[in-house]
Amino acid sequence: MGSCGCGSGGNGGAGPFSEGRELVEFVAQAHGGALRTRSIPGGGLPTFCQGCGAGFILATFVGGCPECGGVHAVSPPRSNDPANIQFAGKGFRLPE
Repeated sequence: MGSCGCGSGGNGGAGPFSEGRELVEFVAQAHGGALRTRSIPGGGLPTFCQGCGAGFILATFVGGCPECGGVHAVSPPRSNDPANIQFAGKGFRLPE
């Protein structure tokens, strides 16, 4: 079992291949929260908010829609494709 929480061992099933809110929470907490604000290689991923439909660039592994604040995330092993971006759901806010 891994101790950093990056793999699939010992963390209740949450991991880099989770979906929806579970993935957003996983990425936001990975590596003590350090991954949350790390830039996605290549300048980010173009996407559309899964809450309101506004277009934006997800520049960090966890980010919010500039229109509605909807929280989105992608895990590093899947950050090569915008289709892997997950949405935490309407009304979700990350703890400060």
